[in-house]
Amino acid sequence: MNPTPPSEVTQPARPALLAPTPVRPAKRRWWPWLLAVVVAAVAIWYFFLRKPADTTDPAGTPQNAQAAKGGPGSGKRGGPGGGGNRPLAPVVAATARTGDISVFLNGLGSAVPLNTVTVRSRVDGQLMRILFKEGQVVKAGELLVEIDPRAFQVQLAQAEGQMARDQAQLTNAQVDLERYRTLFQQDSIAKQQLDTQQALVRQYEGAIKADKGVVDNAKLQLSYARITAPISGRIGLRLVDTGNIVKTGDANGIVVITQLQPITVLFTIPEDNIPAVMKKLQSHEKLPVDAWDRAQKTRLDSGTLLTVDNQIDTTTGTVKLKAQFPNTDYSLFPNQFVNTRMLIDVRRSVVVIPTAGIQRGTQGTFAYVVKPDNTVALQLITVGKVQGEDTEIVSGLKAGDVIVTDGADKLRDGGKVEVAMKDGKAIGGGGRGNGGSRRGGADGGAGGPEAGAGARGAGSAPGVAPAASTARSGA
Repeated sequence: MNPTPPSEVTQPARPALLAPTPVRPAKRRWWPWLLAVVVAAVAIWYFFLRKPADTTDPAGTPQNAQAAKGGPGSGKRGGPGGGGNRPLAPVVAATARTGDISVFLNGLGSAVPLNTVTVRSRVDGQLMRILFKEGQVVKAGELLVEIDPRAFQVQLAQAEGQMARDQAQLTNAQVDLERYRTLFQQDSIAKQQLDTQQALVRQYEGAIKADKGVVDNAKLQLSYARITAPISGRIGLRLVDTGNIVKTGDANGIVVITQLQPITVLFTIPEDNIPAVMKKLQSHEKLPVDAWDRAQKTRLDSGTLLTVDNQIDTTTGTVKLKAQFPNTDYSLFPNQFVNTRMLIDVRRSVVVIPTAGIQRGTQGTFAYVVKPDNTVALQLITVGKVQGEDTEIVSGLKAGDVIVTDGADKLRDGGKVEVAMKDGKAIGGGGRGNGGSRRGGADGGAGGPEAGAGARGAGSAPGVAPAASTARSGA
């Protein structure tokens, strides 16, 4: 038997390497955390929201938790004493009074000067001198500008010379006329010569009148070389400098003068208010008008109504009115935007309350009236005119009624309140809370220290938080 060659010896087969089994990551158990968060939220809600409600007596007054339980070693009789610890709803009140209400009509407008003049030259010539300063206040007739007068002086001299020559000829013709009349009486000349001489005299008289007109025109042209202020007012910025040739046809002119004292304001009001305004004007009553700045914080000036336009603007449904203001301190400037307030009427001896005391709801307009027992009653009211922070009450309230002006958002009809401030004056309180504390101590006398702390904490003034009372008693 032939031995197997070494190269052909069969090697034992090696076991194949197994592929590594993938390891799955452990499942993250997130739901226990979610459950813990939910439980914590419920616990917070229970202790901070539900617990104060659970310590409420049948009358709706929250009690001190320790006083309600009566403390260690005590019965639950300490609960009633905790009723004095609940603060009443603090409010600010005001008293309805009898007063006057001014009725105003508000409008929007702009300041318009009574007169605005563009100073122009009435003759052609070179501008020699400017005698005003920009922004200067001038009076009517004050000299502003001088134009070179020499050309006009020459024209005047020529006109006067022509008139003198014609005057001499007229004098000579009049002397000859007297001679002709003497000769005609002596029957020395014909009637025709006398008539001719009379016509010559009349001709020279007409020439003298024409010469006089030329002289007057030359004097007028010479006077135009001195330009004076046509009105009193404030000078604007000059539009031409010295040395320039000015002409009568210049569109810009030399300077603009604007009258600022007095000044007018054009403003508009709704067409519905026209009858009331016209009634006052027809009775010759002066209607006061105040001009306010854009923010309606500063009163610029006070004036009176001048007139009303003769037609309504159909686009806006308004009518224009013009009021005049003295403007002594120049607070009103041309084209300045202003708010206007025109006094149209004064309603006297009416019931007035602060506007803050007026509430509006589904039942209508109402106010909370504070009763003598510190309860509030919802009272429907009818309001009238408004003046600033005050409102007229047409019906529903009478003078002397106390109404809530602040803190009404949490009130209800018949609810108990504490008036912390009335008519701007602070009012003290807390007697009702002390009584509750003493009553709690008497009923829960067997209670432990916690009950005593609750009773002492209840003695704080109404409106103080229970936590503050507890901290004070612990101290």
